Amino acid sequence: MIRRTIICLLLFSLNAAAQEQEPFDSTSTQDSKLNWMEQLHEVQQLLETRAKAAVDARYIEVPEKPWRVVLRYKENVVDVDYSQSVDFPGTNDHSDWNLCFEPPVASSVGFWVGYRGTGFSYSKSLTKNAGRYYSLSSTGAKYGFNFRLRRFNTQDAKISSTDYENGQTTQYDSTLNMPAPVWIRSVYINGYYVFNGRRYSQAAAYNQSVIQRRSAGSFLLGATWYQSSFDYSDIRNFVFMILGHGIYRAKVHQANLGVGYGYNWVPLRGLVVNVMAMPTVSLYNRVKAYKYETNYDLSPKESVDNYGDWNKETKTWANGKTHKPILMIDTPNPQFDYWDVEPEVNHSMFRLNLDLRLGIAYNWRNYFVGAQAQYNNFNYKNDHGKINIYDAYARLSFGVRL
Repeated sequence: MIRRTIICLLLFSLNAAAQEQEPFDSTSTQDSKLNWMEQLHEVQQLLETRAKAAVDARYIEVPEKPWRVVLRYKENVVDVDYSQSVDFPGTNDHSDWNLCFEPPVASSVGFWVGYRGTGFSYSKSLTKNAGRYYSLSSTGAKYGFNFRLRRFNTQDAKISSTDYENGQTTQYDSTLNMPAPVWIRSVYINGYYVFNGRRYSQAAAYNQSVIQRRSAGSFLLGATWYQSSFDYSDIRNFVFMILGHGIYRAKVHQANLGVGYGYNWVPLRGLVVNVMAMPTVSLYNRVKAYKYETNYDLSPKESVDNYGDWNKETKTWANGKTHKPILMIDTPNPQFDYWDVEPEVNHSMFRLNLDLRLGIAYNWRNYFVGAQAQYNNFNYKNDHGKINIYDAYARLSFGVRL
């Protein structure tokens, strides 16, 4: 996008300058006009000169052919772990439980076409029921930018719990099918600056716009904006809402800043292996939890079952109590009622996350192949629980320079 904007601006300025110098004679004017293709060639030469001047030719080669067509196969994985701690009123008993959601791996095949590090891509999903996935990236000599968005829903889950009751500890693990789908959405935006961009290139391993000729490394400064939502608000999931202290949806906005290090190892001509690790700290972490209040709670079952009918207007049972133990829930038609209460907004600082990347590329003649992988971990918590999101992808590519 930056290069295309520059090209348009330069072409406009060149055309305007040519018009200012035109004499009034139409024949002379026609002769003095530069062909648009010639102007474009001049601008391209200018960009090529700047691209080569930005790097040390002993370490990084800028290919003579700037255009690339790349075929790609990609797999994206997102795992969500939702943990809660539950205390049972009137007792010393409590339970720690965890729900893990693992949607299908999102596989796709597509292509990328562009000039140097800028271009466009298109991909088609090969996996059904994997949700929607979008990505965008751009890499230069001293900068990099990544954008990823994924939205999906799933009913498949794994549950594990540790119950502490009457001095005894009981472990429980099982798979389950949620009564209603759980919706999860995540947006990842990342930018980084390369301090030693003249000798070290992320692009050499991840999009092959340049070629690393000698081994080199660099410190990187990175910033990440991450936002996600976790939603199981369908009332069929009411048991999990009660266990989760009434929370049925959570939204997080998180800004991270980190310093990492990347290294390009060149064991032989044309081959580069990259490893980059960047721990980040969240300088801004806002979690908004939306909650329901219900007419059931986690209190122990009482000996007398004289609650009677539920009154929706007064929000009380016939015996005057506001909550009925969940163990006394009526089946198959419970008198379950729920209503929204004020959302909770929590701010916490200094959550530690991780950005880990691995890239391998091999160049020969005007062809290249590559394999890349990236792993991100994000976590946030409220007063009673914690959510961890693990987001990773792996990609294979084959391309040609034109």
